[in-house]
Amino acid sequence: MTILYRIYQLFIALPILLVCTILTCLITFFGSWLGSAHFWGYYPGKIWSIIMCKVLFLPVRVKGRENIDKKTSYVFVANHQGSFDIFLVYGYIGRNFKWMMKKSLRKMPLLGKACEEARHIFVDKSGPKKIQETYNKAREILKEGTSLVVFPEGARTFTGHMGVFKRGAFQLADELQLPVVPVTINGPFDVLPRTKGFFFINYHPLEMTIHQPIMPKGKGPENVKAVTEEAYQVVMSALPAERQGFIKNEDQ
Repeated sequence: MTILYRIYQLFIALPILLVCTILTCLITFFGSWLGSAHFWGYYPGKIWSIIMCKVLFLPVRVKGRENIDKKTSYVFVANHQGSFDIFLVYGYIGRNFKWMMKKSLRKMPLLGKACEEARHIFVDKSGPKKIQETYNKAREILKEGTSLVVFPEGARTFTGHMGVFKRGAFQLADELQLPVVPVTINGPFDVLPRTKGFFFINYHPLEMTIHQPIMPKGKGPENVKAVTEEAYQVVMSALPAERQGFIKNEDQ
């Protein structure tokens, strides 16, 4: 079955997904440019992500959607297992949001321009001024009623275990007094482990657990620290036993 699945990926799934990716980027770019980045920056990506999972026959299970209110802005914080985290969150979280992503992704052909036009947020860490500009943009978007999705580890895992949560997203939530929603992702590391060179997708279920929001416990450094630590423990609690525990991520 593994050989057949790889043949299917190479000759059927890959061409379909390449066409879908190009179309999604173009629709997102021109739709956001001509119309609303709120609409076109989310729905084409949502449909693209669902198609990705369906074409590759990857089962998706989502728990906890009932924990979030569609009329509330949130800062979603999730562990980062691999590339398929994006399809799982985009396709199945059920909330319009903006990504907070690495600055380097802006250079990707088509995708970078589409994300920029859709008003997703590129994190620029080249200096204090650039970092402040990043937070200012995120602040404006959150004030407009949109939610934000962040991978606070800052990099994908090499082992399937969680790395350290950086505090940037939690500081932003603290400043605006917004609830933080921990999200546990499991499965993308098994679907596509972090490797170099050409790769094939492994068949494996994708799971996402949306936990109850963590409300601000005050305002200031103590609140940031408390919410960061609580979110970390909550995210880890829904991982399988073999993936729990801290392992240093060399990319952090």
